[in-house]
Amino acid sequence: MYVIGLISGTSVDGIDTALVEIEGCDLPSSGFTSNNLKVQLIAARTYPYPTSLREQILGVCEGKPLSMEQLARLDDQIAAQFALAANTIQKEARVSANLIGSHGQTVFHRSPHPPTNSSHLPLGYSLQLGRGELITYLTNIPTVSNFRAADLAAGGEGAPLVSKVDAYLLSHRDRSRCVQNLGGIGNVTYLPPSSQSDWQDRIWGWDTGPANSLLDLAVYRLSEGKLTFDRDGNWAAKGTPDRELVALWLDDEFFHQPPPKSTGRELFGKDYLEKCWQDAKEKQLNAADLLATLTEFTAASIVHSYQNFLPQMPDEVLLCGGGSRNSYLKKLLAQKLAPTSALLTTDRVGLNGDFKEAIAFAVLAHWRFNCSLTGNLVRVTGAAKPMLLGTIHLPIKF
Repeated sequence: MYVIGLISGTSVDGIDTALVEIEGCDLPSSGFTSNNLKVQLIAARTYPYPTSLREQILGVCEGKPLSMEQLARLDDQIAAQFALAANTIQKEARVSANLIGSHGQTVFHRSPHPPTNSSHLPLGYSLQLGRGELITYLTNIPTVSNFRAADLAAGGEGAPLVSKVDAYLLSHRDRSRCVQNLGGIGNVTYLPPSSQSDWQDRIWGWDTGPANSLLDLAVYRLSEGKLTFDRDGNWAAKGTPDRELVALWLDDEFFHQPPPKSTGRELFGKDYLEKCWQDAKEKQLNAADLLATLTEFTAASIVHSYQNFLPQMPDEVLLCGGGSRNSYLKKLLAQKLAPTSALLTTDRVGLNGDFKEAIAFAVLAHWRFNCSLTGNLVRVTGAAKPMLLGTIHLPIKF
């Protein structure tokens, strides 16, 4: 079966689109160890949003108010762009898809575990725009969307949702691995060696904090809107990180909260950057020093997370996402992980790192639509039980 996975992450860079061929549905009796899932990437591309639409999405993520009519229009505009991405990649690859899995565009995420002295209902809330029923209408392909809702309804974080896919595709018989995604927000899946009899019960995962979110916002501000990210970390590499500031920022309550946990731009967005900006101003840091310090903060927060919450440091750390192309960030991570953990990318072990998340949502859609297979791991999200993830939308003639 050919499945398209679609996602636009918290960086709002564009729509990551992966067309994959997937085989395998039977559940092995011994957990993941006799895995029959086969995934082959046929084509993958990132389709940028129109500039005005991207700016509107970023505004909403930063708390800009919308009327219900404006929200509905934005929901439809995003869905239309996702459908266009799905239709375009089929034409370019000359392959017709049987199914679409669309994560949509997250514009708000609230963890069910609030900060101290905060009060809200016990369930979390997460809003992804780009409604699946419109994607189905515009593509005439069955679409699975709204993946987070079922896990949230069971008391889970609704994130990260890709850990079960990571377990099927990236586990190693003899080595423990951390699969570290570096999107706008970082998330990790810890995979013990699969040769251990109870390894699937010890898979873990959580959001580690900011990856590219603060860096991208800072670059945009420092360049007066001319740049949206620090290509290859070249700007930051010219500076010197202020480790006193990094230690101060790591005092944030989020970093000391044990998993399961999730976060987003609601915490690590413009307001957080403003705090960092003022701290850097007091220290008289220049632009390169600020970016170096923010990059150090990302690397330090990831390793701090491993050291405080993992049973042991992993043998390997596999990077994926846009941040895995940032050489300066990778250098800092490698230094902090040495000598216990080797730093690689998922590309090195056969899974495209730029499109791993899109591939994962194609697999989750396949599991939901064809297999009736639960997609969440309760130890990762904190949900009360495994859940079928996603709402199915069928074309009129199916």
